[in-house]
Amino acid sequence: MKYKILQEEIVYDGFLKVKKATVVHDSFKGSEQVSATRETVERGDSVAVLLYETETDSLLFTNQFRYPVTKNDGGWIIELPAGKIEEGEAPQSCAKREVLEELGYEAQQLEEIYHCYLSPGGSTERIFLFYAEVTQAAKTEDGGGVETENEDIQLYRQSVHELSKTLDAGFFKDAKTLLALQWFMLRKLNDI
Repeated sequence: MKYKILQEEIVYDGFLKVKKATVVHDSFKGSEQVSATRETVERGDSVAVLLYETETDSLLFTNQFRYPVTKNDGGWIIELPAGKIEEGEAPQSCAKREVLEELGYEAQQLEEIYHCYLSPGGSTERIFLFYAEVTQAAKTEDGGGVETENEDIQLYRQSVHELSKTLDAGFFKDAKTLLALQWFMLRKLNDI
């Protein structure tokens, strides 16, 4: 199937970019073409890392304030350490940098779980999800985020033993975190 972008413009350029486009694309009904105006958020690609700390049999997360969450919840959310991939940066390098900045751990070996679109109906952002095992000795810095970016991040530990109860209770609200935890439950839990 084919598509064509007839017109595209940036209608907002801040922390996020919003593009508006007129597109024409093939229809599932045959040769008929659909013409529509669409908007998309351009944020760039990102990474997130599910960290398993071997000695404590725990998964490590961030606890931080997220303004968009205030619309439906209290504002603070438990999620994977994550961040935006800088121009020219490899996803794995970004993942290591974010884990160090946010939680203070040096993640040496990262396993890519998969990459996916978080909200394909409204954003171009892809996220690369990784898994890493760390020891307590790998915590070489304080973490807490980057001060110049006004990050205020707290480390949150979740016992693997209690994970099923926590998931059943609906504790985790972040999609990337839920995807990684489902992967962990299906693939890794029996291995550790």
